[in-house]
Amino acid sequence: MLNIVDNEVYSNRRFQLLLGLICSRNLILLSANCYVPCFYLSPPSVLLPVFLGIIITGLWKHNASLGLIGEVNLLVLFIELLNQLEVTVDWMHLVPIKLISRNASARPAVVNIGAMFKFDSTVGRVAKIAIDEALKDVNSNSSILKGTKLNITLQDSNCNGFLGMVEALRYMATDVVAIIGPQCSVVAPIISHVASELQVPLLSFAATDPTLSSLEFPFFVRTTQSDLYQMTAVADIVDHYGWKDVIAIYTDDDWGRNGVSALKDKLAKRRCRISYKVGIQPYSTVTRGDVMDILVKVALMQSRIVVLHVNAPIAFKVFAVANHLGMMGNGYVWIATDQLSLVLDSNSPFSSDIMDTMQGVLTLRQHTPDSDKKRAFFARWNDMTGGSPGLNSFGLYAYDTVWLLAYSLDAFFNQGGVISFSNDSRISSMVDSTLHLEAMSIFDDGKLLLKNILQSDFVGLTGHLKFNSDKSLILPAFDIINVLGTGIRQIGYWSNYSGLSTVSPETLYTRPPNRSSANQKLHSVIWPGETLSTPRGWVFPNNGKLLRIGVPNRVSYKEFVSRIQGTDMFKGFCIDVFTAAVNLLPYAVPYKFISFGDGRQNPSYTELVNKITTGDFDAVVGDIAIVTNRTRIVDFTQPYVSSGLVIVARLEKQRSGAWAFLRPFSPRMWIVTASFFIIVGIVIWILEHRINDEFRGPPKHQVITILWFSFSTMFFAHRENTMSTLGRLVLLIWLFVVLIINSSYTASLTSILTVEHLSSPIKGIESLVTDNEPIGYQVGSFAERYLSEELNISRSRLVPLGSPEEYASALERGPGHGGVAAVVDERSYVELFLSSQCKFRIVGQEFTKSGWGFAFPRDSPLAIDMSSAILTLAENGDLQRIHDKWLMQSTCSLDSTEIETSQLNLSSFWGLFLICGIACFISLVIYFMQIFQQLPPAPESASSTGPVSSRSRRLQRILSLLDEKEDQSKSGHKRRKVDNDGDEELGSPPARRERSNSNRNVTWSTT
Repeated sequence: MLNIVDNEVYSNRRFQLLLGLICSRNLILLSANCYVPCFYLSPPSVLLPVFLGIIITGLWKHNASLGLIGEVNLLVLFIELLNQLEVTVDWMHLVPIKLISRNASARPAVVNIGAMFKFDSTVGRVAKIAIDEALKDVNSNSSILKGTKLNITLQDSNCNGFLGMVEALRYMATDVVAIIGPQCSVVAPIISHVASELQVPLLSFAATDPTLSSLEFPFFVRTTQSDLYQMTAVADIVDHYGWKDVIAIYTDDDWGRNGVSALKDKLAKRRCRISYKVGIQPYSTVTRGDVMDILVKVALMQSRIVVLHVNAPIAFKVFAVANHLGMMGNGYVWIATDQLSLVLDSNSPFSSDIMDTMQGVLTLRQHTPDSDKKRAFFARWNDMTGGSPGLNSFGLYAYDTVWLLAYSLDAFFNQGGVISFSNDSRISSMVDSTLHLEAMSIFDDGKLLLKNILQSDFVGLTGHLKFNSDKSLILPAFDIINVLGTGIRQIGYWSNYSGLSTVSPETLYTRPPNRSSANQKLHSVIWPGETLSTPRGWVFPNNGKLLRIGVPNRVSYKEFVSRIQGTDMFKGFCIDVFTAAVNLLPYAVPYKFISFGDGRQNPSYTELVNKITTGDFDAVVGDIAIVTNRTRIVDFTQPYVSSGLVIVARLEKQRSGAWAFLRPFSPRMWIVTASFFIIVGIVIWILEHRINDEFRGPPKHQVITILWFSFSTMFFAHRENTMSTLGRLVLLIWLFVVLIINSSYTASLTSILTVEHLSSPIKGIESLVTDNEPIGYQVGSFAERYLSEELNISRSRLVPLGSPEEYASALERGPGHGGVAAVVDERSYVELFLSSQCKFRIVGQEFTKSGWGFAFPRDSPLAIDMSSAILTLAENGDLQRIHDKWLMQSTCSLDSTEIETSQLNLSSFWGLFLICGIACFISLVIYFMQIFQQLPPAPESASSTGPVSSRSRRLQRILSLLDEKEDQSKSGHKRRKVDNDGDEELGSPPARRERSNSNRNVTWSTT
């Protein structure tokens, strides 16, 4: 700091200008120590110490050296400054002082780094050796720091929250540019707050708490994988095997709680959940009795999937007690996080007694890719330690952390970074405190060093070290290990790139990412109990509680569900299906039925299903329709009855009437058929007019001929012969169409006149919606909501009906006498209703598709097993036998009556009309092409007239050619010869034939 005793001098304008002049010339003193001359002002009683150097941080970073000339220039300017201020200098008293900060250097000989971890832990013992070896390798490599050496000071840090905090604060009082550690996630948040204030990067190779990556700790850098990815891997394993519920046992501290919280989030994304979680004291002093109490509660739970997120000493106690309680046998699944694999890698081999308690356990280990560098270091490690302790993944990350700092410091110095510290004014204000916080200082260029750390990109023992935008290492991956025998067996990998696989992540990185379920694979697992069969993952809890099953207390249609009077038991079709399915399950299901409803009217089935979500019922059994709004809150089994909404209406006998002959065809069919009769007649006339005398004559005669010929084909009574090939082709196709139309009409009319028909003004759901007539529905059914919300039918039109008798009464009265026009209900109810009510029928089609199933809570494994049981009942015929037992009671017959059939529509015949139309069109095209070929050329005298006159003459010639008799000399000559021969044989003179032809106004050409 620049201390000016006399404020008057410092405020002198010329002093400030000269000071700015010196700064503008970039004259910077680079020596760590300088001399301040003592000089006297006028009056000479005031002593003013002034630095012989102006330190400007920005200029310092861009000037490597001034040299002798620069220092001389600085001295000259300083003397000029003193002369301007009329200051007398005593050059005999030079006082050596330091620069502004307590320590500063561009590229110092030694850089101090701290390291904090627990020396006597498994991780600490391995990390200490790894850091020492990394320090030797860095300091022996002159190409990295270019002569600067790293000095790492180790500090033993307790994982206890309070003691760790005290040790951390004591250690932070030393001037270090970075700290490797801490090891424990419990201590990391406290130290991270201090590091952020002092701007000292904190690099932890073992703190995996996922919350440490938050913006709250900007100077915390995790050089290992976060538990966020480890819990993602656990969730993927659970989802891969189809399990839905898990139990979490965790250390009850920040590390344990935050890890389980991350697991909960990841499971929720896969529609899985933590059904029960319990914490253990985070100290090794936890007793066997404490563990026993916890595991006894776990054994009473439904889930058999246990995720163990504790440190290794506690994990061994848990496995020992679980083995004693029989919880390491068939049906159980234990998934331990990487704390177990660390101990197995470092302290193996274990005794057989310890390994026997962990058989079949799955655990995870942070994946480090295989490489020559890694293999060489393992060999070097074994030479140093003899394999004890064994090298684990945290040791590899500790080694790479030192190299990460070395590379970052080298880039820091290359960018002009300076190792300098300054006191925090806020801490200095607490100088009278007994905590002595003034010893802690701020690393001035800490942000620059942090920036270089986060921009690191190199390949170490653990693979490619690079950080993403969340300050996490890229390409996180884990090995999945199965504890087996006296060792471990790797069954696959998990990577954030492609999920579960049996191929190493490094191979998958060369391919496009594929997270499809078919691509998620693991090798076979030896599960607890030494079985290869994947455990179901759940059982009914052995806690003496019965499954609470809600059953609707119906007052109608008791064939489906009904309560036995005076008891809590139920009977009916749905109850028999449920009990038959339960009996097929491979395990016992203790349950009890609980009635829902007052017994006076049918209960609301929507409210009944909602009771599952509130926890009042564990399941619902009965005639429960599977509809969309219910599937959003519960899971249904496979439908055991197919059902949908239909319309029931009263039908009346239909009388034939005087105009019954028009009913076989719809109006559109009549119009199209009549039109085609006329069109075909016109086409035949065009094709035959020039060559057939029967289609020639006066216009009135030709029109009558066209109409007569067309409609006479309906009865195949046409007398006119066709002579042209095209005409015969069109007529042949048209006669085929007429044959089909006649046959269809005759059959339909016969049915109308001879068979008794029933009719209803309601034809289907469309006509029901458009009418304003009242509509009946069953009380408690979802039909009310569907009609009002989906079809937008006013609720004022909806009439609730509680029984089949009310159905019949309302339909009998009709809408004009306080009844209903129709009843909308599910097909299963309607079929049972119509079995005894022969006056009513289903009209229209079933307009919804659904079914009945049993309801269970979301993601209930029992729903899946019950679905399999229902399918088995359907396949072996038991479901049909149960149906026949309760629902085969029909007394009505449909043999003598028939619901009104639909009229014959154009849709049934449009293909025939299309074929006939195409034939007519093609024939006309060919005919007119022939006409244009016979058209004579225009005379030369007509070329002098205008274009309009020319077009009109051409049209006249075309019309004239169409109307004139075709000249068929040769064909006519041959026909006369044949006719004469025939006449001579029959004794008819030629003159008689000629007279006959003349009567038809035909002129024969002669040769």
